[in-house]
Amino acid sequence: MTQQDDATHEQDMTLTNRQGHPITNNQNLRTVGNRGPATLENYDFLEKMSHFDRERVPERVVHARGAGAHGYFETYGVLGNEPISKYTRAKVFQDKGKKTPVFVRFSTVIHGGHSPETLRDPRGFAVKFYTEDGNWDLVGNNLKIFFIRDALKFPDMIHAFKPDPITNIQNVERFFDFCASSPETFHMVTFVYSPWGIPANYRMMQGSGVNTYKWVNSEGKAVLVKYHWEPLQGIKNLTQKEAEEIQQKNFNHATQDLYDAIERGDFPEWELHVQIMEDGSHPELDFDPLDDTKLWPNDQFPWYPVGKMVLNKNPEDYFAEVEQATFGTGVLVDGLDFSDDKMLQGRTFSYSDTQRHRVGANYLQLPINAPKKRVATNQHGGQMMYKRDLAPGQNPHINYEPSMLNGLKEATQAGKEYTPYIEGNLVRESIDRQSNTKQAGETYRNFEQWEREELLTNLIRDLSVCHEDIQNAMIVLAQEADEEYGRLLKEGLHNAKKDSSASKPLGNINGDQAPQDAMNKGHDAEPY
Repeated sequence: MTQQDDATHEQDMTLTNRQGHPITNNQNLRTVGNRGPATLENYDFLEKMSHFDRERVPERVVHARGAGAHGYFETYGVLGNEPISKYTRAKVFQDKGKKTPVFVRFSTVIHGGHSPETLRDPRGFAVKFYTEDGNWDLVGNNLKIFFIRDALKFPDMIHAFKPDPITNIQNVERFFDFCASSPETFHMVTFVYSPWGIPANYRMMQGSGVNTYKWVNSEGKAVLVKYHWEPLQGIKNLTQKEAEEIQQKNFNHATQDLYDAIERGDFPEWELHVQIMEDGSHPELDFDPLDDTKLWPNDQFPWYPVGKMVLNKNPEDYFAEVEQATFGTGVLVDGLDFSDDKMLQGRTFSYSDTQRHRVGANYLQLPINAPKKRVATNQHGGQMMYKRDLAPGQNPHINYEPSMLNGLKEATQAGKEYTPYIEGNLVRESIDRQSNTKQAGETYRNFEQWEREELLTNLIRDLSVCHEDIQNAMIVLAQEADEEYGRLLKEGLHNAKKDSSASKPLGNINGDQAPQDAMNKGHDAEPY
């Protein structure tokens, strides 16, 4: 190949957006300083994410397989020994014993609507609170962290985990190619390949908001907050062998377990815990508190129980309630606020945008999604609108604001508005304190011996069919995390002695196909 051919090839391989504009930074949102917040003029991100939101019709792009139930949340009214009003003015948390109706949707993340519920995969844990101030959606997963810290990478991550666009078969080499090339994923990989990657059922798994949010009190003062659901039934996970045995008999086991438990009156319960931290960058920490690939250490930031959730009613119609239920991280009530967490800010656009595409512009008029309070808005029209949301006595001719002709008026501010000071250059940079492998090592050491053995067995099995470069990159990450972790992974891969044909990369530049062993490995080869 001549020098001119090389230049032409490099130009042909240049990443562009759908307008043909070259993409010079596909790793980072444009933010005020490297910690954020993000800005609305992130054109490449908005185009990339809005297209990604519309890639599947009409099934959810992610979290397609789900189960749900109705119940209530009962607040404790305190945080430790202090009234919770010191930290947030959100009405849902005030007044001990106050009950708020909820609807919860549990899900698997990567697989389709009828996939087995025994596959290795994070689980979605989304709660819709029908509060007196309107809906609050707490949208998270069973695990407390995530694979990536910047929302710009979310479509790439899901593409890597979804089936190959040519074969329509999931392939671990694609999964590990992305993860080995993105060191921030290693902590989550450590969790997912351990028994924590296959919860025994929905009733016995934890939940987490994953992202960092803020609480705001009546004085307009804010703290950073993390949410955690703790199952009062206990926590139970499965080994790969146990999951395969269940799948042979019932690939709907988690949905059935939840439904049957509620039907027989064995109502599952979770206690909601929060961790709080003063708002700020916290330079004394070796991680950024806005980084959703990191845990907040319990010894520094204790868990405080703030309420309990009980699920006591099954859906009357699956499609009308579970399938058409919509959630969004931007659905917050007064006293709850966003942090500059880049994943949270990206999700806040993506989730509601997806629902408008999937269910329709008027998805909030469906009973499962509608607030249990009066709605009055000047937004109307769009597909499947069946009513105007008018206030009693409102002039129906006036669908704008402000007006002197008996139109809708702005609400009175409930408390002092939170007004953080933001200053910095708009940049495309990663956060400073990445520390991609330290917490993965701590997690490995905190696992019980059988969990470490299961983690290594699962990793070695799937990595053994991957290209040698991918294996070596994963070994380096494991060695950085923990000496034993890296050594045992390296020894296990050496002993696996995979077929030499499996060392060819998937769809390499010479046009070779992926190794058939990897393609045909089936369930054992799927990371999800």
